[in-house]
Amino acid sequence: MVTVQSLVLTAADRRLPVTLLDKDGVSLIVDDAVATVTLTNPAKRNAQSPALWRALAEAGSLLPGSVRVVVLRAEGVSFSAGLDRQAFTPEGFDGEPSFPEMARGSDAELDGIIAAYQDAFTWWRRNDIVSIAAVQGHAIGAGFQLALACDLRVCTEDVQFAMRETSLGLVPDLTGTHPLVGLVGYARALEICATGRSVHAEEAERTGLANLVVPAAELDGAVQDLAAALLAAPRDAVVETKALLRGAADRTYDEQRAAERAAQARRIRDLAGVAE
Repeated sequence: MVTVQSLVLTAADRRLPVTLLDKDGVSLIVDDAVATVTLTNPAKRNAQSPALWRALAEAGSLLPGSVRVVVLRAEGVSFSAGLDRQAFTPEGFDGEPSFPEMARGSDAELDGIIAAYQDAFTWWRRNDIVSIAAVQGHAIGAGFQLALACDLRVCTEDVQFAMRETSLGLVPDLTGTHPLVGLVGYARALEICATGRSVHAEEAERTGLANLVVPAAELDGAVQDLAAALLAAPRDAVVETKALLRGAADRTYDEQRAAERAAQARRIRDLAGVAE
């Protein structure tokens, strides 16, 4: 029986990448310790839909344990123009609940639908991987939130981030509000969301939305260089460090000191080959 694990092992032996997913505007290719998730509908500027979100969630579930870095990229001139406008028609998407149908459901039903959509955006911050969004052109609404779902963002000089949900009478509900506030602060996050304005490359880099801004022709190379730098450090040290940093905002100073001590003790024992 052929399994995902056996395919990956075969590819590792041959030093060849393996495609584990290619459907609904999403592909997943694993090349040893690096996985690449690509949005593959450039004709629609990688507009998003529930089917795409399910494919993204599936991509996360298919990652083999060998993967340490996940790159999220998109084909075409835009990273993602946000939610497909078909969502705003009375019919919505074929086979999916429309907005009117969602509105008529119970609180629990509506909450469950939105929670399922959010699954596409949550796994990118797992402690066992570091995720990098390679962002070009427009990253609007759900596209902005997908870029924010990743740990790091490398952007092109023509990038335009915008959170347009509030302008449409909605709110950003695809997990983007927490990382946005963490990166730029409450006041700037409120202003960006409430006005729906565009954030261009210079501001994105200055405020921390972008870790790096490069010319479009250098985007892939810059992401590859960053992935290589991340892979240079021992995996367990990166995992422990990421967990420390992710939890820092929710801990007091003394709690963070204690967490650092516990993490360092684990690393010292591991390096010395002493079991806990």
